[in-house]
Amino acid sequence: MYTIREGKIEDLPRIFELIEELALYEKAPEEVTNTVAMMEKDGFGPNPVYGFFVLEKDSSQEIIGTAIYYYRYSTWKGKRLYLEDYIVTEKERGKGAGKLLFERVMKKSIEENCTGMMWQVLDWNDPAINFYNKYNAAIEGGWYNCHLQSTEIRERLGQ
Repeated sequence: MYTIREGKIEDLPRIFELIEELALYEKAPEEVTNTVAMMEKDGFGPNPVYGFFVLEKDSSQEIIGTAIYYYRYSTWKGKRLYLEDYIVTEKERGKGAGKLLFERVMKKSIEENCTGMMWQVLDWNDPAINFYNKYNAAIEGGWYNCHLQSTEIRERLGQ
């Protein structure tokens, strides 16, 4: 019914469409400043900084989902897999495809000797929270996400 495989460079245009769909769902389409060209360089250049899985529907080989991940290091926990984006098209949700994709990411974390995996979920995204609760995921509060854009960094550094 579904096939999960490592992503390839030629998958990136469709993956980028899924990223834009997710941003729209998360009410932040204007936040997407990445491009397919940047993803090609960052994922398939000499020092790839992320990897991804592709979820295909067997009957059509249509890409209906993706899981984009990278590794981070926790001084408290060690090497962790960070799940940046986990996307399944709306029409395929609730059919088991998302479970297969999520469990493939879990398996990857074990294959790569990670001490665990992490991700974020918006506090209003009840379907996702309910899905993660099925895995007994710890959903923590009390931490704020902090970030600086490169333009802000350059400005602060006087560059």
